[in-house]
Amino acid sequence: MSTDLFTPFPLGALQLPNRIVMAPMTRSRATADHVPTAIMADYYAARADGGLLITEGTAPDANGCGYARIPGLWNDEQVQAWKVVTDAVHARGGRIAVQLMHTGRVGHDLNLPSGGEILAPSAVAAPGEMFTDSKGPLPHPTPRAMTSEEVEQAVEGFVQAGRNAIEAGFDMVEIHGANGYLVDQFLSPNTNQRTDAWGGDIAGRARFALEVARRMADAIGADRVGIRLSPFGVFNGITPWDGLAGDFTWLAGELGKLDLAYLHVVDHSAMGAPEVPASIKTAMKEAFGGAFILSGGYDRARGDADLQAGKGDLVAFGRPYISNPDLVTRLKVGAPLAEPDFGTFYTPGPEGYTDYPTLAEKVVESVS
Repeated sequence: MSTDLFTPFPLGALQLPNRIVMAPMTRSRATADHVPTAIMADYYAARADGGLLITEGTAPDANGCGYARIPGLWNDEQVQAWKVVTDAVHARGGRIAVQLMHTGRVGHDLNLPSGGEILAPSAVAAPGEMFTDSKGPLPHPTPRAMTSEEVEQAVEGFVQAGRNAIEAGFDMVEIHGANGYLVDQFLSPNTNQRTDAWGGDIAGRARFALEVARRMADAIGADRVGIRLSPFGVFNGITPWDGLAGDFTWLAGELGKLDLAYLHVVDHSAMGAPEVPASIKTAMKEAFGGAFILSGGYDRARGDADLQAGKGDLVAFGRPYISNPDLVTRLKVGAPLAEPDFGTFYTPGPEGYTDYPTLAEKVVESVS
């Protein structure tokens, strides 16, 4: 049977009407206290006809929100605010996962709530600068290396945030293990210089990712948990290492033993990052053994071709979803895609967020 973007797919306990996934994308529309806002409900609900929506990175604890105005999911106010979002998506017939992202060393104290601290596997500063609302761009501070007890606390922070996600009405949780954030910082030798049980060889460096995944699966059900990884990624100062391909293939196999809902692999080569070799994607997919989400510069033709070839089960679209709330419809009918306004990707307020018109709205505008 022919498979394309519009073929239904069973994912965990969900039945997806199509194989189009909205990729997680930071949009910085939460409050300064990291509470989701009403316009976030409008934003996600408008895109509810995707097979699965994955939210922007959401901090599991106060130490994990290194960016200005990203949402969190560690207190009741945040849970109740997220429930407005999930209710709006479900009212439109959609399915939504929250991506839990602990930023680790990627952040600044000025962006953290009271009591938050920049912590990481090792005391190695991220390169470059971090934007703050109060003082603009500032150099990344050197993080404090986490104690073993703090590593355990961070794991449990993810797990409790997973429980909070279910309370908030999310259908699934994606663990952000990519793009140079805390889980990835544990995986990479240049950011993890520990000599205890959380460092050293790949088994030690991957322990954090596996413990988060295992304990979250135990807490909320493995069929509600996915994870995103970025082999060959260089974002946020991650440096590729000898043996990387084998390490990620091994990790995919270990994650597969947990019966997680999916593995989501990042390939940002369309935006200038190093390409993830097709052989590595294939090896990781086979080692994982479950649903596999492809991402990176896809259009309909390439998405259909890769699904038909069995390279993956679902295809994630990122930036096209920003400026095309009706992306599913546009892909289906072959309509042109609106271009996003890069200047409003991370600004507060509705401009460049909830004001992109659908095709139907453009027709109404043209005849009025």
